[in-house]
Amino acid sequence: MEFNVNGKVAVVTGGTRGLGLDCAEALVLHGAKTVVITSRKAKACEEAKAYLDKVAKGNGKSATIIAIPADIAKDQDLEQFFKDVSAKIDRLDILIANAGASWGAPLSEHPVSAVRKVLDLNVVAVFHCIKLFTPLLAESGSAEDPSRILIMSSVASLVPQDAAGTYGYLASKAGVSHMGKNLAIQLGPSNINVNSLAPGFFPTKMSNGLLEVFGEVMVEMNPKRRLGVKADIQAAVIFLCSKPSAYINGIVLPVDGGSHLVGSPSPPSKI
Repeated sequence: MEFNVNGKVAVVTGGTRGLGLDCAEALVLHGAKTVVITSRKAKACEEAKAYLDKVAKGNGKSATIIAIPADIAKDQDLEQFFKDVSAKIDRLDILIANAGASWGAPLSEHPVSAVRKVLDLNVVAVFHCIKLFTPLLAESGSAEDPSRILIMSSVASLVPQDAAGTYGYLASKAGVSHMGKNLAIQLGPSNINVNSLAPGFFPTKMSNGLLEVFGEVMVEMNPKRRLGVKADIQAAVIFLCSKPSAYINGIVLPVDGGSHLVGSPSPPSKI
């Protein structure tokens, strides 16, 4: 079996840093023809494009990297992003809905506005993005090799225990995982597979604050006694986007060393 994305065209939201950039890099290294990335900040887009261009050149790949700044939590920005992407690509085979945000605070101090902001990006924008790009994905998919939608969920969707008061984040990731299963049923007949990734703790900008406090405990509690590394998420992405996984649809795949089996560090005693 050959696990690759040779000749495929992909869009990765939030693809300029962290797990999103890791996903984009994996696509470049495994044969993608075009990879489109987006972020709110133009500078981040420029830097990520330069990095991915360097990765492609250094590994003998000819992938075209397109970076388009957009705040996809805003409907108009996301719709404009879709128009811009549609004008630059001739097909779409893979959509990785990765862009996300978090917010942590004790219950008594947690602003309702923070929960709303997290849900808008982590759930509503994911839905909106999938709705916009589904027609393009349907045109490219086949029964033998469907188009792919990967939703970046989290181990937080599987473990209700929370040490940092990330109420909106937990709810959002459980929500998109469930939405992904629903979409898998609806879009399967159109030759689009929808799966969700549920990463555990990887050292990223989003998780660094929590890791500074609980990092050692998380390593000790993890059955593999380590945090996630780039290769872990990249392997899962390429597997789920490759032709041999054509019959895998509607799953939530933990990429966490088994941490969802034992939970997270105990929550604080005070609310």
